[in-house]
Amino acid sequence: MSNVLRIESVRIHPGSTTREEAMKEAADLLQATGAVTAEYFAAMQAREETVSTYMGNELAIPHGTNETKQAILESGLSVVRYDGGVDWGGEPVTFVIGIAGKGDEHLEILSQIAILFSEEDDVARLKAASSPEELFEALSGSVNA
Repeated sequence: MSNVLRIESVRIHPGSTTREEAMKEAADLLQATGAVTAEYFAAMQAREETVSTYMGNELAIPHGTNETKQAILESGLSVVRYDGGVDWGGEPVTFVIGIAGKGDEHLEILSQIAILFSEEDDVARLKAASSPEELFEALSGSVNA
């Protein structure tokens, strides 16, 4: 499970967006790297309807459902930071991390992200990154293990 996060899957936006648009961008970035098929966005929407993927500490991790595992071609991550924030069902979100895990790999990926985002200092460091490259560097040590 190495290199699930690629530089081309990291974005920073100065403004805000809707939850739906944020999920779409997360899915599109995963699709662009070949991690998922076009069906994956619908799987993310289905998951969000049953349970919110808001995790706390300004983080949401949209991902598909177990029933749509066939839409995942390989494990991958997409990371989008919205400096203007996203209203995630009433919760403030800055980071939207799309996850696609082949087999059970999503559990390890989720664990690494949860550890990173549990520390307010780490979240502040990620918010301070001035470019997608800097944000990628700050994240890749944790998730590309």
